[in-house]
Amino acid sequence: MAFVPMVVPWSPEHQIQRLQVTRKQLETEEQAAFPLGGPSPRYLYLASNQSNKWGHPRGYRIQTVSFAGGPLPQNSSMERAFSWARYQLAVTQRKEGEPSSTSIYNLNDPWSPTLDFSDFINNETIAGQDLVAWVTAGFLHIPHAEDIPNTVTVGNGVGFFLRPYNFFDQEPSMDSADSIYFREGQDAGSCEVNPLACLSQAPACVPDLPAFSHGGFSHNQVVLGMRNVTGAPEPGSVGMGEDGH
Repeated sequence: MAFVPMVVPWSPEHQIQRLQVTRKQLETEEQAAFPLGGPSPRYLYLASNQSNKWGHPRGYRIQTVSFAGGPLPQNSSMERAFSWARYQLAVTQRKEGEPSSTSIYNLNDPWSPTLDFSDFINNETIAGQDLVAWVTAGFLHIPHAEDIPNTVTVGNGVGFFLRPYNFFDQEPSMDSADSIYFREGQDAGSCEVNPLACLSQAPACVPDLPAFSHGGFSHNQVVLGMRNVTGAPEPGSVGMGEDGH
């Protein structure tokens, strides 16, 4: 994204800064390594050499939703063992000799690490290559009173999204087996328009189990509702009952 100066049509003596999408193809591993806390592109996606029916390269977008804290300072004697933490994202050529960003042995001797991730980034070309995206995600949680008795999950998520970006020709759920598309003026209750409106009300996905009895309880049919100890059906459950409720 970039701000582009433009003349105000109704006031030619003034300018405005208009936000404009710009596209840049990253050619080397150095260009595709983004240090933690530094600038990063608003949209980053890995494109293939194939195009969808609209002529756009098929690919996937990497969208980070949580960021790790500050890494060890690089002047630390231990930092090389955790050099992957320098980057929020780094894209490198895929190599059989680079299967992971660290080693279990780094913990034993972090001052002379077995594997230093920063060595992966040696400015090799990434254009037209088989690539690996190394994403660092994390969050900081300091315990507080509201963590008792349970820590809430809202606001404490960690991870990233790998989202199809022009990979499909349209929204992929349109190809789902039970998808329904309505046009203006169509009757949503019509079986011809909406087959789901005319499905049988009886359960169709519950297995037909053989009859059995145990401890005075017996059944011989599949129904909706599981009896509890009081005889009332459990809401929203699928089970067996002897009287059809």
